[in-house]
Amino acid sequence: MESEKNESGVSYKPELCLETYLFPVFFIALFALFAVQMGLANTLNTIMNTAYRLLIDTVLYITAICVIMGAVSSLLSEFGFVSLANRILQPLMAPVFGLPGAAALGIVTTFLSDNPAILALAEDRHFRRYFTKHQFPALTNLGTAFGMGLIVCTYMYSLSPQMGESLGSAVLVGLAGALIGSVVSTRLMLVFTKKYYGAEAYDSFSAGKESAVPKNMRPVRDGGIASRIMASSLEGGHAGLKMGVSIVPGVLIICTIMMMLINGPSASGEYTGSAYEGIRLLPMLASKADFLLRPLFGFSSPEAIGVPVTALGAAGAALSLTASLVRSGLANAGDIAVFTAMCMCWSGYLSTHASMMDSLDCKDLIGKAILCHTIGGIAAGAAAHWLFVLLSALG
Repeated sequence: MESEKNESGVSYKPELCLETYLFPVFFIALFALFAVQMGLANTLNTIMNTAYRLLIDTVLYITAICVIMGAVSSLLSEFGFVSLANRILQPLMAPVFGLPGAAALGIVTTFLSDNPAILALAEDRHFRRYFTKHQFPALTNLGTAFGMGLIVCTYMYSLSPQMGESLGSAVLVGLAGALIGSVVSTRLMLVFTKKYYGAEAYDSFSAGKESAVPKNMRPVRDGGIASRIMASSLEGGHAGLKMGVSIVPGVLIICTIMMMLINGPSASGEYTGSAYEGIRLLPMLASKADFLLRPLFGFSSPEAIGVPVTALGAAGAALSLTASLVRSGLANAGDIAVFTAMCMCWSGYLSTHASMMDSLDCKDLIGKAILCHTIGGIAAGAAAHWLFVLLSALG
């Protein structure tokens, strides 16, 4: 039976329905998948120990990066670099993405922060007036393709000492792959929205708020240069801290499950309940599809497929999984290029697309947006792989 909503928008279902009986079966089956092979006590201990190690070894490190990058992005915005980047990118938007030049600001803001940053722009009537109605929903795909871009690129490059080589070129190739994926996703979305709304229909702006910022001006903080530097860096760092804290559930829940699906028993071949043990189910499945994955992404190990799969739900969890693969010697520079492209392009879109499309009053197009972005992320990974192969051949 379908759920019903009351006047306040809260959904209800009957106390007892089909899912009431199916979910316990599914939950027990999922738990048994690990417990049968690892043992019940070892499974519980591994879950807790893995979550703890991820919190200490990975989440705190990512949070520190978020704080520093939040301060940097706030400084770049305060002193006009974001506006400069917007001006530079504007001439490229129409021929490349099929969107007005103002959409370049969405790329910059989401790259410096996260997917939902595009929503703050979408509430501004001054920003909305540049778009026809069919262009507006594509902002979700455009913004998501660049979400957490600065953090993803910084984190991937920070793995250079562990890899024993500079990953600068791999990260740049990954960035190029994400750009290609964003074009594919946005252009595909425009095909669907043009059919749905028509090419020339304009937004009613009913959801927007009148912009108080004069044309060709940007808001700045009060005070002298020193106080503006201090205020913007602290506020940006605070925003980065909130972003770092917000990834904790995704990393601990999703990444714990993914690592238990990817890793095997301890070095002795026995299960001990230690952190990072697992049943190696995902590598086994990936090896069966190696004929498809290797030409597309060129992964150096079956375990690598876990990173883009994790990125579907949470980019932060995918970053921590990348570090684990690097430490284990299961990822090379080519993989880092593909990881950068797919983590940035997908950046947890399954967990944000629905709410973002709902905020833009485009609920009917949620399925289309997810489909287009799935294709875009695959294109991003494939493009990054073959660009890296070409770069390696030329070098």
